[in-house]
Amino acid sequence: MKILFFGDSITDASRERSHCGILRFGGGYVRYIAGKLYEKSPVEYNVINHGISGDRVVDLYARVKRDVWNENPDYLSILIGINDIWHDLSATPNGVDIKRFEKVYRALIEDTLERLPDLKIILCEPFVLKGSATEEKYSQFLQVKDYAKVVKQIAKDYNLYYVPLQKALDEQAEKYGPSVFLADGVHPTEQGSTVIANEWLKLFESICK
Repeated sequence: MKILFFGDSITDASRERSHCGILRFGGGYVRYIAGKLYEKSPVEYNVINHGISGDRVVDLYARVKRDVWNENPDYLSILIGINDIWHDLSATPNGVDIKRFEKVYRALIEDTLERLPDLKIILCEPFVLKGSATEEKYSQFLQVKDYAKVVKQIAKDYNLYYVPLQKALDEQAEKYGPSVFLADGVHPTEQGSTVIANEWLKLFESICK
């Protein structure tokens, strides 16, 4: 069973750009998921990380043929959204507004299902916490919750799977502090990566019962 993870730096997590060696999973949630799956069965799963740091939804669409269609996975997991907002908060704005975000995300899903009709797709909720990278413009970063609603609706409209993440991170941040889970309000620590992996695995295990 081939499971491909597609997204930005949260998925990338400084992965080695090769298909061999443990570093190919990166240091984030994909590594934790791979470890749990390989613990369950060392031969049943083939986990692939195709996250690229800095990506927005338009970047995923631009490389979907190379990094998804050509791989022909059984499962595709997508986590994208925070950079579509963050990149608009710089001196040279290059984000993706929510209307365009939805349009491109839907095209990504439609074109992928047309090419790979048997593919099972898991959409992950984009998230944010208050931190060093987000605190100054936190009200703008909170737009991610509107983007998350778009992702959830897309999952519903195309009968895809959806992994909620914001609530789990909020609950843990309230107990221990946000920086324990997202180092700068965006990028997960080991603890944050574990939270994400656990929520993903909870869904995946329910699918595979």
